[in-house]
Amino acid sequence: MKIHDILFIGAGASALMAASQLQGRDVALVDSNPKIGMKLLISGGGKCNLTNRFATAENYLGDAAFIAPILKAFDANATLLFAKEHRLALEERAHGQMFCANSAKDLVSIFGRLTSFCTFYMHTNVLHVKKEKHFVVQTNKGEIYAKKLVVASGGLSYASIGASDIGYTIAEHFGHTLITPSPALVGLTLQKEQFWMKELSGIAIPVVFHVEGKQFRENLLFAHKGISGPAVLSGSLYWKKGAVCIDFLPGVNMESLLKTHRQKQISTALALPKRFTKAFLEALGLEDKTIAKLTPAERESVASLKAYTFAPAGNFGYTKAEVTRGGVSTFEIDDLTMQSRLCEGLYFLGEVVDVTGELGGFNFQWAFASAMRFVKNF
Repeated sequence: MKIHDILFIGAGASALMAASQLQGRDVALVDSNPKIGMKLLISGGGKCNLTNRFATAENYLGDAAFIAPILKAFDANATLLFAKEHRLALEERAHGQMFCANSAKDLVSIFGRLTSFCTFYMHTNVLHVKKEKHFVVQTNKGEIYAKKLVVASGGLSYASIGASDIGYTIAEHFGHTLITPSPALVGLTLQKEQFWMKELSGIAIPVVFHVEGKQFRENLLFAHKGISGPAVLSGSLYWKKGAVCIDFLPGVNMESLLKTHRQKQISTALALPKRFTKAFLEALGLEDKTIAKLTPAERESVASLKAYTFAPAGNFGYTKAEVTRGGVSTFEIDDLTMQSRLCEGLYFLGEVVDVTGELGGFNFQWAFASAMRFVKNF
């Protein structure tokens, strides 16, 4: 009976990074997909936003005291150095987002080369796990044995590439507290009062999106289901229930604009797409008339574009979510080793942990940082 030194459940970002640093040990990875790094391959339009230059604990939902030292020990510069050492060409975009210059296949190819010493159990589903003298992992293709078990199975997003709740099931089996998983980095659906936005599908507008004390200055994209785009996706991480506020005219002084353009029609004075302005005015029951003819109440209604406040109905769900919020409680994980405080030899990495980053490379940076935290103990 072969007993591996270390078995990773999952062959994604965190598992591949960790395994790539463990040459000389008997390492195995088990994954339901036929190929490694599937989420890396499809993220960022196939170019994978693998890190963000400005990543700090403030960009994450979770316990900052747990997150900060792990990110500091392996920060964005360390990820960039890893890329440089392995001749991975990168492309920097807005707000410090770092993408593969050519294709995410280049990154996965590097991981493939660095983990060539590992045993892979691909296209294999983990059914359940128990611990005797060692870990016994029951799969649809038989049992796998390991001295140490590392759960790096991701969250519930991207069911099309095998996302499942197996990581959460394993955690609960060993007594861990689970912070209820939910879709994150996902579009938001609308109440009836905001259905006018559905008519604008395909239009993108730069906004400042305010939610739970956070603000995101990025594009908002109108969609058939509701609102999406970078500003909304990052904002959705912090939204649970209740109101959000959108500034549709960032950088514009509304009082000054209304005074300066008194003789212009509203749709002309506002530097916004005509379709948007028309739908907005219709929703308010206003005509597109000269600003000078607006009553005080109507001027106030138009000015609400600077702070349009409403409560979303919900979100687009896991099928459209970039990541999963929630996961294994960090209070039950040793932040120096990533080992379970409840079961010796059991570890948790990446998205399965209750740490979720904003849009822009933060979640892959967490995957790599948590992986290297684990590796430092070997």
